[in-house]
Amino acid sequence: MSDNRENSAFSTTDRWHSALLRIGDAALVRLEAVNAAREKALADTRQIVRLSANAIRAVHRGEFAEADTLLERAHALHAGLGTYRADFPAVYWAGYVQDAQKEYAEARIVRALIGESAIPSPADLDIDAPVYLNGLGEAAGELRRHLLDVLRAGNVTAAETTLAIMDDIFGLLVTVDYPDAVTHGLRRTTDLVRGVLERSRGDLTLTAQQMRLEAALRGRNDTLSR
Repeated sequence: MSDNRENSAFSTTDRWHSALLRIGDAALVRLEAVNAAREKALADTRQIVRLSANAIRAVHRGEFAEADTLLERAHALHAGLGTYRADFPAVYWAGYVQDAQKEYAEARIVRALIGESAIPSPADLDIDAPVYLNGLGEAAGELRRHLLDVLRAGNVTAAETTLAIMDDIFGLLVTVDYPDAVTHGLRRTTDLVRGVLERSRGDLTLTAQQMRLEAALRGRNDTLSR
């Protein structure tokens, strides 16, 4: 009787041991896959950020073909990130994927607005709305740089158009009234856009006034020289 109880105990212990080994092996396999996905996602997102930044610089130089090439490379990497959403949600929602998507959205928006083409939507870019809106807000900062560039070239009309676009962006962002947990901190981005917009408006107003004054002085000098 005692031997039967001992054999039963050993048998139960063996089953637990085997079960724990199977559970442990499966967990290790999953963790190895998650870690490999994480490493690849980190490398890909760093590339997306770099390509997007270089594309924006190319746009400011007027090198739109170069910008398009860089954005195509970023797009190919970005498309691969979508696989993590279902297979490795912890990797997809860790934050660095959304940061890269925001930079990519910013670059695509800047390319469209400065290059005078259709602005892509969140659906076009396969990016969630909060990430897209933060990228749109950051694009306003790049539009300020463009505004100053065209002002230095004396093109007040182009500067006014750029300022109007920035105003429209701010007008959109300021209507988004949801908690930061939903919008990924969009309120802070909106506040930054407000500051950029007001500084740009002041720069444009001052430059336009100076140009009108210079034109008036030139006209007066021409009259006096006759």
